[in-house]
Amino acid sequence: MALHRAPQRCLPTALKASRVLAFLLGAGLLGACALVPLGPAAGPSIAPAQEPASAFRMRLLPGQGVVTLQVLERPALAPPLRYRVVVVPGSGCAGLGPFADRYFAGLLHAQVLVLHKPGVHPMDRTAPGQCPQAFVQTDAHATWRAHAQAALQAWQAGLAQDALPTVLVGVSEGGELLPHLAPQVPRLAGLVLLGASGLDPRETLTLQAQRLGAQAALHALEQAQASDASDTATHQGRSLRYWRELWHWPVQAPLWASPWPLLQVWGTEDALVPAQAYERFARQAQGRAAPYCARALPGADHGLQAPGRDGVQQVWAWLEQWAREPAAGLCAPLEHGCGDGAGGSVQEPVPLVVQRP
Repeated sequence: MALHRAPQRCLPTALKASRVLAFLLGAGLLGACALVPLGPAAGPSIAPAQEPASAFRMRLLPGQGVVTLQVLERPALAPPLRYRVVVVPGSGCAGLGPFADRYFAGLLHAQVLVLHKPGVHPMDRTAPGQCPQAFVQTDAHATWRAHAQAALQAWQAGLAQDALPTVLVGVSEGGELLPHLAPQVPRLAGLVLLGASGLDPRETLTLQAQRLGAQAALHALEQAQASDASDTATHQGRSLRYWRELWHWPVQAPLWASPWPLLQVWGTEDALVPAQAYERFARQAQGRAAPYCARALPGADHGLQAPGRDGVQQVWAWLEQWAREPAAGLCAPLEHGCGDGAGGSVQEPVPLVVQRP
């Protein structure tokens, strides 16, 4: 099914769904400014001619049981096809469809698959604080993991039998699923965290609450998730089932132990995840057996956007450079200090942390 979009408007960066603890419930990178797509794609149109077609197509993939996921898929924009990218978006119930072409424009030689949570249509623009109850009641990490695993298996079954590598990208909350989905991906070349701390969610929550002086709100949340209240009760815009799973959800340990290279990128002006969280994980990741590299983008927000600079495209430029010489490793482009590769000027990101085995 071809996707078509109405003219785009700039959305708020955080889409504050949860006020005090907005960093976890916000749309993360989904809240970035949705720019006009770079160009139409060939194919039949089902929308008015003045609306540009997208290179992405929506398709259905089976989740667990009778659940079906609505995902976005796009072929490489330029030959040759060198690698594949699977993206796990952040929290909330909005889709990436309205700005997928612009967001993933720099992945020129990659086939791209963008997963969406059950019940989320790729073209939905619903703000996190307005998610329907049907979504709120089914949104939970373990459920999302199971559906994503089933969808990945079905997607891989339909791929050509080739030796192309795959990169798994986690955006904000999506990063919390990466170590749990990685074993499902054959020929996995590495993991990429965008605006995701790498710490267990509870630890990141604690650091953000301290940063905002919101310890009372965090304490109330802790009491609510530990109470005898039903899993269907809601607190801070999510069900208690969501919070109870998140409270004990492991991220740091499985990331640390995973055998795949890990690239982590965040913005120094991230209002939703504190710098202390990123820096803590970066220090702890130095003991990792597999390669680890990290960059903080000066002046960039949670969506890696800074005035006049698009940090997301910088990350894609690194992946494109790696794909030309994959044997050098996922961290090689950062070690060599390559530029954005997109014809624009990008301020040199700092700091650079590279851990080699």
